[in-house]
Amino acid sequence: MKVKLAYISLCLIWGSTWMAIRVVVQEIPPLRAAWMRFVLGAAVLIAVAWWKRLSLPANSREWRAVLVLSLTMMAIPYGLIFYSEQYVTSSITAVLYSTAPLLTALLTPIVLNKSVPRGAILGLLVAAGGIAYLFQLDLMATPKTLAGGVMILIAVLCSAFSTVYARRESPHMHPVVTTSIQLVVGAVFLIVVSMMMEREQVSHWSPKAAGALVFLAIFGSAIAFAVFYWLIGHISPYKAATVNLVVPFVAIIEGSVLLHEIITWHMFLASVVVLGAVGSVLLAQSDAPVSLKIEVVADTEA
Repeated sequence: MKVKLAYISLCLIWGSTWMAIRVVVQEIPPLRAAWMRFVLGAAVLIAVAWWKRLSLPANSREWRAVLVLSLTMMAIPYGLIFYSEQYVTSSITAVLYSTAPLLTALLTPIVLNKSVPRGAILGLLVAAGGIAYLFQLDLMATPKTLAGGVMILIAVLCSAFSTVYARRESPHMHPVVTTSIQLVVGAVFLIVVSMMMEREQVSHWSPKAAGALVFLAIFGSAIAFAVFYWLIGHISPYKAATVNLVVPFVAIIEGSVLLHEIITWHMFLASVVVLGAVGSVLLAQSDAPVSLKIEVVADTEA
């Protein structure tokens, strides 16, 4: 029962974050909203780390990994997502971001020197068609929506790289510690960029925007990470990864009902194609691998 409750909670929380971002960036400059989310989320996780007396990274290699992840997992992708959701609906953002497992699978041979499942290659081709369909129908209406869609895909690529990189470089670090440091460093980076780009922009602190920001910080960052790490300790990684298939549909439903976003049957069809491709990758773990290995030189610094 606890596993089911955790799984459902995670789907609802992460499915709602896209709508919350959309709400926040309509009233608060996007980069400012992103670093505020990071600061609030970091405060919660730092308190947990202090209470449990968790250790900081032990050596220069671990610190370097955390700093790289601060940019590639936090600052860059979330900065791009917050900015792009000024012009792209939360529903389309969620669908595009759900392709992260595809790119993660395809980046694995480059970063980890491991084989790629056949299903991952086929899934990427199918998803590419679905994404192209989404771009043609919903994202090429204006230059801003097109740029927003491209920014989201760049964010997905950064996230996919950081997932594989984290598996290689930080297997022994406690997730609460690494996440809190990443949020702090990411916040600093975004504060600097925000001061350069958004200095003249004004924040409008309506109860709706403030509530959405608090939800993103507390539930979308601190609580969701805690639930996810608990969940993967009680079920297989494959089952936990199926959250990626549920989250976009939660976002689509909430976007259409609460934000009155227009969901056409074309968009729904493209979403099904993209999510089906993601599902094929999640199911491809038992497939015979394709001979696609790329030699990399591992850094042996202690």
